[in-house]
Amino acid sequence: MMASFKFDLVSPERLLVSEEVESVIIPATEGEMTVMANHAPVMTTIKPGVVTVKAASGSEERYVVFGGFADILPSGCTLLAESATRVKDIDRDELSRRIQDAKEDVNDAQDDATRTKAEQFLAQLATLQDAV
Repeated sequence: MMASFKFDLVSPERLLVSEEVESVIIPATEGEMTVMANHAPVMTTIKPGVVTVKAASGSEERYVVFGGFADILPSGCTLLAESATRVKDIDRDELSRRIQDAKEDVNDAQDDATRTKAEQFLAQLATLQDAV
């Protein structure tokens, strides 16, 4: 029996998950991270990607997040997402719109730093589109 911990996935609209889980895989900016019970305290930023939640019951649920940050403690993990949706509820049209907006942001960028950031976000969205 694996140790469980409290996981909360919060978006500005609502609380999507608040339950005891075995593990959570989060798309941290530095790369994918698996969080388990008694994890060392970490705060990390989240890039657009898929969060995989393995419940203590053994069931698995996947969520799409569009950035945010995660606060990880030995007793639990809270992920504050800019926007989050269940993978099975994802609106592909909305994702396409976000990609189109990101392309426009790249084209409208006034300086290299802004363009690089916009290109990174666009690449992350494209990766996300492949994942869902």
